[in-house]
Amino acid sequence: MARRSAAAAPWRRGPADGEPSLPARAATRGTTLTTTTDLAETPDDAGTDDNGTESTAPGSVDPAVNGFAAIGARPETVAALAAVGITTPFAIQTMTLPIALAGQDLIGQARTGTGKTLGFGVPMLQNIKNKAEGSNGVPQALVVVPTRELCVQVASDLEIAGKTRGIRVQTIYGGRAFEPQVESLKRGVEIVVGTPGRLLDLARQGHLNLGQVECLVLDEADEMLDLGFLPDVERILEQTPSERQTMLFSATMPGPVVTMARRFMRQPTHIRAEEANENRTVPDTQIFVYRAHAMDKGEVLARILQSEGRGLTMVFCRTKRTCDKVAADMADRGFAAAAVHGDLGQGAREQALRAFRSGKIDVLVATDVAARGIDVQDVTHVINYQCPDDERTFLHRIGRTGRAGAKGVAVTFVDWDDIPKWGLINKALDLSFVEVPETYSSSAHLFADLHIPAGTTGRLPRSARVREGLDAEVVEDLGETGRRTKAPARSGRDSGRDAGRDGGRDAGRDGGRDAGRDGGRDAGRHARADSGPQAPADDAPQLPKRSGGPRRRTRGAGLAVGEAQDTAATGGGPEAGGAQGEAPRGADAGRPRRRRGGRGRGRGAGAEHAGGDSGSGDSGSGDGGSAERGSGASAAE
Repeated sequence: MARRSAAAAPWRRGPADGEPSLPARAATRGTTLTTTTDLAETPDDAGTDDNGTESTAPGSVDPAVNGFAAIGARPETVAALAAVGITTPFAIQTMTLPIALAGQDLIGQARTGTGKTLGFGVPMLQNIKNKAEGSNGVPQALVVVPTRELCVQVASDLEIAGKTRGIRVQTIYGGRAFEPQVESLKRGVEIVVGTPGRLLDLARQGHLNLGQVECLVLDEADEMLDLGFLPDVERILEQTPSERQTMLFSATMPGPVVTMARRFMRQPTHIRAEEANENRTVPDTQIFVYRAHAMDKGEVLARILQSEGRGLTMVFCRTKRTCDKVAADMADRGFAAAAVHGDLGQGAREQALRAFRSGKIDVLVATDVAARGIDVQDVTHVINYQCPDDERTFLHRIGRTGRAGAKGVAVTFVDWDDIPKWGLINKALDLSFVEVPETYSSSAHLFADLHIPAGTTGRLPRSARVREGLDAEVVEDLGETGRRTKAPARSGRDSGRDAGRDGGRDAGRDGGRDAGRDGGRDAGRHARADSGPQAPADDAPQLPKRSGGPRRRTRGAGLAVGEAQDTAATGGGPEAGGAQGEAPRGADAGRPRRRRGGRGRGRGAGAEHAGGDSGSGDSGSGDGGSAERGSGASAAE
């Protein structure tokens, strides 16, 4: 892959006679274009070439003229953007639009917050037909994004750019009911913006037809081509025509991802809107890194949130549980805070983002689900409560501030265990934070760096609590709002499997326990009710009847308990026929009868100790049993 330096770029001098234009040359082979345009300034600022003379960036025009019109965008698109105050393209837009408008595949890479959405949105709208121009309602363009929040934002930007033409844009993502999305597809749309899972679901059900897609865009392409999304993306690509325009955009584009992307593209042009050796962080964002103790992070964060000039603030955590904990802690300290992460229902996630955009809350605690592409105005601070895993995550997180030339502050907390991880991030981004200062909530340099007023405590004063809070934002009914407290009923194979797993487990745990406790108690109660009141034995202790089957004595040659009960039930016993009751006693006269417990044990032992023979001890015990059996037999009769 050839690399064209900024000084030798063909657009510095223009094509010679008979030389093909830049888009035509770029289409012949995969190329990489770079520019020295400062992204904090407008693209019409001048640069210098090899001779030191001033030259303008590619596609730049007189500031009095609309830059999008000069590049060749449709007049309707230019008018729609001008209506919202967008007239001058950024560097990535200036470089990508000439190539993209020619229908060529490209890979666009630029810092966060520099207008990549319109970099593919304007060319996408160029050749799309609206309903009045003969659209049949089948999607003509598809944008695939990794998160639901980014899906909503991209669709909103495309609706603004296509408003004058009435371009219909439909979002397709999970967390919402299927029915409204299916109805919109039936009515007809021109552009679909969606996440991979729901796109595949509707395509498999036959509601989404991707057979007429002419333009395909993978936003945050490095995330989309990650191992987690790659199988779904490949299945989506298989359902689109092979003759299509494919564009990839992201702030971070590792080499392996670019190599993989070329499998799905036709001789793409790789465009980077900065120098290869230029710092990848946004120049207008101040970066601070502190080594903070886990027990003191809440106090440090509460003081940072009271710094002078702080506007909206995003706090990023690594886990969902930490996200909830930090949001609850900040709310308890008096700040208007809310959490956004994957365990929340889609209605709650959108409620928090709407409240954050409208200023009803000013602290949004989120996982990396909100780290990519989310564009909220007036975000002045980004705080990494937990150290990011790699440099890409770090860049995307801090990219939520310092957008479109605005100033921003990015603070990162590094635990002692994260020092090696931060060292890799610092080296990869060529930052200057080799030694991370140990910082506590009372450290003087913390107050000085972030302009925190002296005497600030860990709680927001009541006089400063002026935000309406999350409850002031209404939760939209999405059909699947919030988390279910009970799982929905399943059918078919899953229901049988779940019933066997959960039912058997619950039956074994609760049923056995309840049967042992309640069943034995009920059995004894019902048995007494059926047999009527029983006459107590002479002096035998009244013990509860056993719930199980008859226990049989395993030692000695005497009658077992069950056999004795059978004898009593037939009217036998000492009174009824002495032979049946005394034969075992004579056979067992040579040794004492042993009992494991129950009636008569004390009497038998007492008789033995009193000097009586074994027969008298046993007969005393047997008499008690005979009396009880006799009473039971008479009651049964």
